[in-house]
Amino acid sequence: MKILPPVTAAAALAALALITAQPAAAQRQAPTPEQRIDRLERQVQQMQRQVFPKGRPADTAGFSDEPAATQSSVLTLDQRLDALERQMSDILRQSEENGNALRSLQADLAKVRSDEEQRIGAIEQRMNEAAAVPLPVGPAEETPAPATKPATTKPTSTKPATTKPTTTKPKPDSSAAVPATGGPDTAEAASTDPGELAYSEGFRLWEAGQYDQAINKLRAFTAAYPRHRRVSYANNLIGRALLDKGEARAAAEALLANYRGNPKGDRAPDSLYYLGQALMQLGQPGQACKAYQELDAVYGSKVRPDLKTQVQQAEAKAQCS
Repeated sequence: MKILPPVTAAAALAALALITAQPAAAQRQAPTPEQRIDRLERQVQQMQRQVFPKGRPADTAGFSDEPAATQSSVLTLDQRLDALERQMSDILRQSEENGNALRSLQADLAKVRSDEEQRIGAIEQRMNEAAAVPLPVGPAEETPAPATKPATTKPTSTKPATTKPTTTKPKPDSSAAVPATGGPDTAEAASTDPGELAYSEGFRLWEAGQYDQAINKLRAFTAAYPRHRRVSYANNLIGRALLDKGEARAAAEALLANYRGNPKGDRAPDSLYYLGQALMQLGQPGQACKAYQELDAVYGSKVRPDLKTQVQQAEAKAQCS
């Protein structure tokens, strides 16, 4: 048997040991797929840090022609999106508030329109009712209505000497002494005219201050005798009674209806004058001046002197130009 030198023997033993140890070491150090993937990811990250030193690129970097988004640009976009969302929220809130305000305004406008229509309808109804009464055309006097009272007077010459004579009791109002014009004024004529008696009864009620009873009596008279010569007086006296009661608006409507319904009636000028008085009570001096001006323009010299004096005083009080 050949004996090797000590150095050669040692080298041979080392080579043999290395040969027998390599398969075991190789088996122990074989990387797993996860380790290999981790190693690849680290390498890619190192490469990205070298290629994109300012920040990590988007996932599409290297796979699209568009420039890669940086972290700062992503933050900027997020901030802009947040701002847009806040603005949209503000716009929606403001839109809801405006819608509620608009609905409230529409409801208020509808209520005002309904109230105005109701008021106008009520005024038109009153005017139609006042104008529905037919008015005759005939000259007469209003104040001398008490002239119908002599119907109760009986001449003493027709009574025997033993009979106590009946005397006439004149009304305390001075207007009773004024004779009626445009119609008979004798006691016999008055006693034979039931319309004249009905009007006189209403006049006496008004003169006594019983305005409600007077208005009812005069309206009943105009309904029963629509063609009577005293209808113009009755309608005018109704307006005056309402004015005396303090119902200026109702009085103005009645007086205006009397003037418009029969402008040629003897009491149409008086209705215009008292219409101005009613408007003054309503605090409308400008409209009152228009009523006085229309009276002068329509009737002019035909106005009675006493009424003309009253109109002049009323114009001065209203400060008509």
